[in-house]
Amino acid sequence: MSENFPANSSKLLVVLTSLPNMETAKGLARSLIEQNLAACVQITEGVHSIYRWEGKVCEEHEVLLSAKTTKTRWLEISAFIKNAHPYDLPEILAFRPEQYEEQYGKWVESEVNSKL
Repeated sequence: MSENFPANSSKLLVVLTSLPNMETAKGLARSLIEQNLAACVQITEGVHSIYRWEGKVCEEHEVLLSAKTTKTRWLEISAFIKNAHPYDLPEILAFRPEQYEEQYGKWVESEVNSKL
């Protein structure tokens, strides 16, 4: 059984950040797409976060934003999110998918590189 994975499976990044509400998440998602920093952004409601902030245990309902981009755009997308984010210290994480479908990877690359 032959799997059609790209030779270099580490070009793509999935960038995550959490936001306080859907309106803020949609605004950031649209900006990331309009600025060609991400090819696709998915928004997940219903995240319940528990964390320590300034010595206190906090609980919040948040929205998770997941942006598909490339590793060459990491510095730009992380700076953009940090500047646009309403939190003092936003969660900005990036993961490299071990594998992804080749055509999808090419599409993500073409979208984020279309203005370069």
